[in-house]
Amino acid sequence: MPVTSDYLCERALLPEGVRDNVVVSCAEGTIVAVSVGADPGAAHRLAGLVLPGFANTHSHAFHRALRGRTHGGGGTFWTWRETMYQLAARLDPDSYYRLARLVFAEMVGAGFTSVGEFHYLHHQPDGTPYAEPNAMGHALVRAAEDAGIRLTLLDTCYLTGGIDAPLIGVQRRFGDGDVLGWLDRMSGFGPGSARLGAAIHSVRAVPAAALGPVASWAAENDGPLHVHLSEQPAENDACRAAYGRTPTELLHEHGALTGATVAVHATHLTSSDITMLGRAGATACFCPTTEADLADGIGPARELLDAGAALALGTDQHAVIDPFLEIRGLEHGERLRTGQRGRFAPAELLTAATVAGHAALGRPTGGRIALGAPADLVAVRTDSPRTAGSLPDQVVLTANSSDVDSVVVDGGLLVDGGEHCRLGPVGPLLTEAINAVWR
Repeated sequence: MPVTSDYLCERALLPEGVRDNVVVSCAEGTIVAVSVGADPGAAHRLAGLVLPGFANTHSHAFHRALRGRTHGGGGTFWTWRETMYQLAARLDPDSYYRLARLVFAEMVGAGFTSVGEFHYLHHQPDGTPYAEPNAMGHALVRAAEDAGIRLTLLDTCYLTGGIDAPLIGVQRRFGDGDVLGWLDRMSGFGPGSARLGAAIHSVRAVPAAALGPVASWAAENDGPLHVHLSEQPAENDACRAAYGRTPTELLHEHGALTGATVAVHATHLTSSDITMLGRAGATACFCPTTEADLADGIGPARELLDAGAALALGTDQHAVIDPFLEIRGLEHGERLRTGQRGRFAPAELLTAATVAGHAALGRPTGGRIALGAPADLVAVRTDSPRTAGSLPDQVVLTANSSDVDSVVVDGGLLVDGGEHCRLGPVGPLLTEAINAVWR
């Protein structure tokens, strides 16, 4: 619930740079005043460096239960997926709510104040709809409300198990039969406090003829459109074999490549794909820790930004939940790919983690400590063994989520001293929820 409050920031990163002794006044979830060197009065003090809230642009909340359980046998993305499917078969609305609430709370504790949940776990394990067809989506909305994070629910169209292949096994719970079934279920979804967007799972899972209707729904409802794009070479090969086009070209042909499109991963792109994404003004959402964990590869981030695309960041399967590690992963991937340091300026990295990420979730005013922006603040310790001695503009390259001391969402203090104010220590509760799913 939005509240009225004042916060005294020891140091804050404003659009014009880092300033000392900044009072940020919040009302109804919005920043209504930013005063440098003002009398703090009764303002609550935020120590360290205060940054705008981070955006987690790509999340599969239930994947968090895989962390620390998939490293024993080697393999590839495709073998990892089999374990993920085992997990997907175990969840129902109640267990999904209990797990997601704590995953979202872990995100808030790490400094994320918005999340885009790429939601395809729709129906019962055999594909039969629940009595309330959007019961799983409503469980995610309630989980986000309780954890205190801003949610953009990206309801995902998922119709085939591969190009021209039927859904099999647990995949049946992802699908709505055809795109008309997806549209019908979406028409009955009252998302409550969440913002509702659309997602095309991939060109593997959505036939070409269905791409346009999903994109049209997003445009007509002023929602973002997200899509897994060229995550794997096998996806590109299958698309070329079936359609004679790359996945990017196929999206463009069917009206699904616009400024509202968020291409998740965008790893294995041609030079033509990069140009096309840039000309559309699309966003490429990189998930560096997941892409490394799944051995996906390193995408052409710098080339995409230079071509005119925006860059955003997500934690995807939650191998870690830490905005600072995603920021560093973006830069370090570029260094490993090119042999050059400083491929991105710190300000560019922070923009990807804040302004561009919030915009990709349909929240274009987010990611700034400025008049009219959402009242979301993250106070990062600058005296920890990791951050000590860092220049303020480079703290994002030295901190990790352990250094997040306080988080304000919607003007209310949600994390204080590193602990979630509503839920307390999240770790033990998360352990219990994960063990219950696998039990």
